[in-house]
Formats: sequence, structure tokens, C-alpha cells
Amino acid sequence: MLKLGGVNQFYGGSHILRNVSLEVPHAAVTVLLGRNGVGKSTLLRCLMGVLPIRSGRIEFDGQTISHLPPERRAALGIAYVPQGREIFARLTVLENLRMGLATAGRGADIPAELFELFPVLRAMLNRRGGDLSGGQQQQLAIARALAMRPRLLILDEPTEGIQPSIIKDIERVIRLLASRGDMAILLVEQYYDFARALADHYAVMSRGEVIRSGLAANMERDKVRDMVAI
Repeated sequence: MLKLGGVNQFYGGSHILRNVSLEVPHAAVTVLLGRNGVGKSTLLRCLMGVLPIRSGRIEFDGQTISHLPPERRAALGIAYVPQGREIFARLTVLENLRMGLATAGRGADIPAELFELFPVLRAMLNRRGGDLSGGQQQQLAIARALAMRPRLLILDEPTEGIQPSIIKDIERVIRLLASRGDMAILLVEQYYDFARALADHYAVMSRGEVIRSGLAANMERDKVRDMVAI
């Protein structure tokens, strides 16, 4: 579904992404692990077109998207939940969800399944996003991304700063989405156990490079935990 080949990106004179190659297959969860500052979030911003790449190739479903703007990538079916959630704090929950329909065309309805996945949102439709707890905001951010019915869902550290009970809820939702077989999921995470529980495939980044990748079944054998331990 998603394929990167030899992607490089610089901040000034600093070489941030170094010949990154990665494949994210359809109907599977691919986890991208690594310590803070290794380039994971930068890579995701490049995937979405928020940051330009210096060289390399990004393909989505066989189409080169390396130079498409973010809105074109979203229209193709790529949904992104950034680190820190970035919901619209002054808009209501309902208005935030409607923002997720921007690529769906006028008159599109919010999918009813979002309230089955995240029941707490139904009771808070008229509450402003900024008044929600961190965990509730994360659920809203994921629901907003799912409103567009994406073919690729990208999640950047969804467990960061979230209470354990909501981490379990998010894990349940990701597991359910993966089981449906109608989308690819790229999960960037530092929490090894959470990532391992959900992964079908894995990749590890260090100093801007993918240094190891493979099947999730081999993560223990490959000593992935030791590579990402802080």
C-alpha cells in the first residue's frame, strides 16, 4: 500500500532522514519504533507532504506521491493522527469530526461506527475539544481521521501521555480496524509492549535510518526491545 525508497530529508545542513526505505502492506499493522529524536515524526510529516523530501520516492497504491501536496494525499485515502493530537480546541467534538469529512464531499455524514468505536464521543458532541481530557482528545483525533474512511491510517505515538485505561481502548480499536482487512496501518510508537501486541511487521529507526525490519513474530528473536530501550 505504501512504499518508500531512498528517502532523504535535511534541516539546514543536518541530514535528518538517511536513505529511508520502508514498506507498509495492505491489511496489516506495521509498527515503526525508535528512541526520541531519530526522525520518526519527521518521516511521517514527509509522508503527508508537510515537509518536502530532498530525494527518494514515496508511492501509495502504486502511484508516486512524492511531490503531491498534503490535501491531495489525504484525498487519496491517507489519514494522519499527529503526535500531540492537534485537534481544534475551540471547535466542538462534532465540528472536529466534520473536519475529517473535508475530502468526502459536500453532504457526507459522520460514520455512525465512530461512536461505536469511541462511545465517549457521543456524549460530548457539543463540548469543545479543548475541554476534553488528553485521552479523550486522542480518541477524538483518531475518530476524526477515520471519518474519511482511509485506506492508510498513520498514528504518531497515540499512547503518549494517555492513561492506561484509554490506552487499552485505543489498542482495542486498532486491533478491530486491522481485523477488518480494508486498510493499512502505520503505527509509530515508543511503548514496545503496545507496539508488539498489535504488529504484523516492524521497522526500527536510529539516527535517521531504518536499521532493522521484519515480521513481528521475530521481534523478540531480533532483540528489538533492546534497540528501542530508553
